[in-house]
Amino acid sequence: MDLSAVASVLQERLQEISEALAVRIRAEVDSYADDSVVLRESLRFSLESNARVVLAYLAEGGEPDVHPARETGRIRAEQGVPLAETLHAYRTAFDSLWAQILDEARQHPEIDQAQLAAGSSEIWVLFGRYAEVLATAYRETSAELSRQREARRSAVVEALCRGDIADRVGLDDAARHLGLPQEGPYAVVVATAPGAREEPLPGIEAALREAQVPSAWRLLPDQQIGLLSLAVPDAETLSLRTLRRRRARVGISPLFDSLSDTPQALRFARLALTGLPGESAGVGRFDDRPLAMVVAAAPEEATRLARLVLEPVLALPPQDRTRLLETLGHWFAAGGRAPDTAERMFLHPNTVRYRLRRVEELIGRPLSDPRTLADLGLALQALRALPR
Repeated sequence: MDLSAVASVLQERLQEISEALAVRIRAEVDSYADDSVVLRESLRFSLESNARVVLAYLAEGGEPDVHPARETGRIRAEQGVPLAETLHAYRTAFDSLWAQILDEARQHPEIDQAQLAAGSSEIWVLFGRYAEVLATAYRETSAELSRQREARRSAVVEALCRGDIADRVGLDDAARHLGLPQEGPYAVVVATAPGAREEPLPGIEAALREAQVPSAWRLLPDQQIGLLSLAVPDAETLSLRTLRRRRARVGISPLFDSLSDTPQALRFARLALTGLPGESAGVGRFDDRPLAMVVAAAPEEATRLARLVLEPVLALPPQDRTRLLETLGHWFAAGGRAPDTAERMFLHPNTVRYRLRRVEELIGRPLSDPRTLADLGLALQALRALPR
């Protein structure tokens, strides 16, 4: 008698062997301890399938059947068992199976130590091959599940951005699916993609998660859109710091409390992105420059207002026009204080006052009138944002 005959004998006790393997694995591997992760029937079926092909290989030879190992890897990935524990359980099963082979072999004195040593080497080579197949199937399944999960999350973000989810139950389900709290504050982030389907903020979800800021994202052909929960202390500061490190063009909406307001927040975030100066990287918040956002939201109307309010100034020769507009801009920046304006421009305060009086004469409106100031502020912003 040899080990192949021993394997043939054990094939008749396959169910008994599988039960013994299951008892040991449940005792030694945490994820298999009860039915909360791996059901007893699932474990028993997997053990029986794998033990059957191992014993068949030892009894009959031929090419090892790796299908049960592949199925074990796939199923454990779907069940969420960590790969390390899956491999631990698989090795434990092989060790226990080999122990039972040895127990049976010792009942037959004609099987010598040389045969046992050769059998031990053979079964652990087989384990290495099966474990590699199992791990590959596990990783492939995990990657596919991750792609499916991200696709579903992306679809939910898109539905919120379109306003397709409006009822309370649907919004709560969306929050749970995205891993976000059911109450705000939230913010929408929009980043310009450097190329088609390229992520302008690679790894941003993991980076924000490390900063204790949950988020969910969707990649469009030209933009990456994120929905952030800012409920934890300092979440806004931490998220801004994280976004600025990415060196991308980013717009951020005002904070909002209900996910039903996501479409409006997305519009505000895109306006904040549009309002960023130049083409270089930067982070613009709608709340930081609301006047610029108004201009970006209605460029034609803002241009018309600029022409209406400042037409006499714009009609001046280029040098005079530039001098008055620069003075007016510095005056606004200095809070309407002529001395501070003069200091900023390295001029005498009287020179500043003279230029401001000239602006009043040209536009026919006093700078002391709050309505004039409001119109001028918007007109100047329009000139900066819409230089044409």
